[in-house]
Amino acid sequence: MAKSVNKVILLGHLGRDPDPHTTPGGRLVVNFTVATNRTRRDADGNQVEETEWFRVAVWDQLAQTAEQFLRKGAKIYLEGRLQTRRYV
Repeated sequence: MAKSVNKVILLGHLGRDPDPHTTPGGRLVVNFTVATNRTRRDADGNQVEETEWFRVAVWDQLAQTAEQFLRKGAKIYLEGRLQTRRYV
């Protein structure tokens, strides 16, 4: 049986400064948003730019690095797994 793959690559810009938090268990987590853009043509042939926003969470040592070096507007390359959540 083949294994499944869950991998995402994002190349975009930070929408806000990293927001650090410590969990009750003492782990550091940093949240931030990343905007990716693409250009396409609409039905009339006009160029339209679309922006897609992603909420990102990084943990532990990577969270420390993100908190130290990342700032709003910075270009960023991310690789990781995609986990969608549904809030009701």
